Amino acid sequence: MQKEMANANKLAWETKAYQAWVRKYGTPEELAAELKLNHKHHLRYWLKYIGDPAGKRVINLLGSHGRKAISLALLGADVTVVDISEENQLYAMEAAAAAGVEIDYVCSDVLSIPNEETLGVFDLVLMEFGVLHYFTDLNSIFSVVRRRLGENGRFILTDFHPFARAWMNTYNLKQPTGNYFDESIKEGQVAFAKLLPEEERSDLGKVLVRSWTVGEIIAAIGTAGLFIRTFEEIPSHTDPRFPEFSTLIADKINIELSPLHP
Repeated sequence: MQKEMANANKLAWETKAYQAWVRKYGTPEELAAELKLNHKHHLRYWLKYIGDPAGKRVINLLGSHGRKAISLALLGADVTVVDISEENQLYAMEAAAAAGVEIDYVCSDVLSIPNEETLGVFDLVLMEFGVLHYFTDLNSIFSVVRRRLGENGRFILTDFHPFARAWMNTYNLKQPTGNYFDESIKEGQVAFAKLLPEEERSDLGKVLVRSWTVGEIIAAIGTAGLFIRTFEEIPSHTDPRFPEFSTLIADKINIELSPLHP
């Protein structure tokens, strides 16, 4: 099923993605100009966990249009992006060139990176915003994270808070209508569709996604042998009583753990 999801999602993300980013962020040259001025703002959730990025090797898995990667490169990091979409790659590489920085961009399914071991190891693995729902098995993606982390490397994961999924369709309602524990694979609109005029959305491909609970995410990261340091819940800007995003920090520490279930 994972392969079917990846094929569907690649098709969806390679239809008008470049056009959508131009509508959202401007031309690559316009984005580059903005990033030169505001790159630290785009890294505001993570710099306190990174410190000075200069000289650090960073891999941004599912790095999409490259805004975070370019921002890190502007601070002196050596950045690699892995993403499934050629249109994302084109936009990101053009923006990086306009910003005067170099990033490596591997256009690939992150679970099937050609000659993955040749990438080497990294000080930091970053995954951010709308990523985990593309996987039917979290153990597979967090295994990639662990393999690519060097000794004492750090994993930073910021994503939509799973609770928000159960609450997201409840505007003007008193009770949530979603199912927090829903394990089904659903067909949905590709994330950038809303950036395009309505008349241009009909020929966009559909993505396949699977939602996860906080417990499932934390357990899978622990199973991968990563040491969870903190889990930060970020309030919604529209209703700060509820979380919208979360940031999890985990480090690779080479210790041998006894089995959870002896």
